[in-house]
Amino acid sequence: MKIHIKHGHLIDPASGADAQQDLFIADGKVAGVGQAPAGFAAERVIDASGLTVIPGLVDVSARLREPGYEYKATLESEMQAAIQGGVTSLVCPPDTDPVLDEPGLVEMLKHRAKGLNLAHVYPLGALTVGLKGEALTEMAELTEAGCIGFSQADLPILDTRVLMRAMQYAKTFGYTVWLRPQDAYLGRGGIAHSGPVASRLGLSGVPVMAETIALHTIFELMRATGVRVHLCRMSSAAGLELVRAAKKEGLPVTCDVGAHHIHLIDADIGYFDSNSRMTPPFRAQRDRDAIRQGLSDGTVDVICSDHTPVDDDEKLLPFGEASPGATGLELLLSLTLKWAIESEHASSGLAGAVGKITSDAARVVGLPAGRLTVGSAADVCIFDANARWTVAPGILASQGKHTPFLGYELPGRVSTTIVGGHIAFERSVER
Repeated sequence: MKIHIKHGHLIDPASGADAQQDLFIADGKVAGVGQAPAGFAAERVIDASGLTVIPGLVDVSARLREPGYEYKATLESEMQAAIQGGVTSLVCPPDTDPVLDEPGLVEMLKHRAKGLNLAHVYPLGALTVGLKGEALTEMAELTEAGCIGFSQADLPILDTRVLMRAMQYAKTFGYTVWLRPQDAYLGRGGIAHSGPVASRLGLSGVPVMAETIALHTIFELMRATGVRVHLCRMSSAAGLELVRAAKKEGLPVTCDVGAHHIHLIDADIGYFDSNSRMTPPFRAQRDRDAIRQGLSDGTVDVICSDHTPVDDDEKLLPFGEASPGATGLELLLSLTLKWAIESEHASSGLAGAVGKITSDAARVVGLPAGRLTVGSAADVCIFDANARWTVAPGILASQGKHTPFLGYELPGRVSTTIVGGHIAFERSVER
C-alpha cells in the first residue's frame, strides 16, 4: 500500500529531522520525506494534523511469554499490546519454557511472530544451556536461527570461568553478550532495595553493591576478552558511575534502564503494593535522579519497557510472595514522554527522548530500524503528544494488567502504528 502521512510533525532522531513534513510510504519502505517521489499516487492518506510522527519504537526487553507461559500472556495479546503502544520491534529474553537454547525453538518463535504480521520479533538466545550457567550454548547455530545476541535473563552465572569462556566465544564471532549485573549471592532472596523503607516494612533487601560488584567483574572480563556487552536494567547511581567510567575508558559497553525506574523509587512500594514488586527493585531517590541524569548525558543508551506480564494468581499475593514484573509495552512511549516533560534538559526537545526508544535502541541491538529516511523500513508511530490518558486494566491490550502506574494520568496516545508499510493499528475515535 502507498501511504501519504500529511501535516504531521516528523521527528527522526537519526537524521535530525524535527519539523512539519509529510511522509510517503511505498512497498514497505519510506519512499519520500517532505516531498513525494515522482509518480507517487497514494492509496491511503492519513491526516496527522496536530500529531507527531516518529519511527516505530524499538523495545529491547519484552517478555512475550511464549513458549511455556501462555497462561500469563500469549504472543497474540502481547504483540497487539506492542502495536497499540507504537512498538514495532521487540527484543525478547530467552527465559521461556523451554529456554531458547535450541535453534528449533527460536525458529518456531520467529515463525509464529511472522505469521501474526504485527511487529518484528528479535529473540535473544540463552548464553548457557537451560540458563543453568554451566555449559555454553551453540551460539553460531542460534544466530543462524535468528538470535541477535545472548543473555542469561535474570539468572546469573555463578562460575566466573564459564562467563569468561562465554565472552571469549562471543568475541570470536562478534556476538553481543547481554547481562543484568547482580551478584548471585548478595542479591539472593532480596525483594526490595536495601534501605530505610525495606527495614521499616520488614522486607529483605538487595544492596546496591550487588550491582556494583557484578559490574566490576563484568568490566574485568571485558578487558580480558574484548567482547561487546549490553548491560540490562541498570538501577543505581553507583552502578551508573562505573558504566560512565567504563565508557570513558573505551570499553565496548552499552546499557539500558526500565521505563518504570525513571519515575519510581522504593517509597512507592507504599503499603506492600505488589504491583511495585520489580526486578531489579526500585531504589532510592538519588538512584532515580542518577538514572535521569544518565539518560540526559548519554551514559544510559536506551529506555526499555521491561515488559513482564504477570497473571492475577502470581501478583495478587503478599509483597514477598508476588512474582516480580509489570506490563510495560503500552506505557513505554508515555513514560518516556513524561520523563522528557519533567527533565531539566527538556529544552533540548523531544527528539533526544524519542531517540532513546527508537534510533539509539536500534543502534544498540544492531537493527535496521528506528529511522525515517528514504529507503528505510516503513515502521512508523503516529501519536498525539498533547493527549492524556489514565492507565486502567480495561484499556490495556496486554494479558498482563498489573503495573505500578494504574490510575496514573500519562501523556501521549498512539493513534496509528505502521509496520513494514501496512497499517497494523488504528485507534478508533472515542465516543
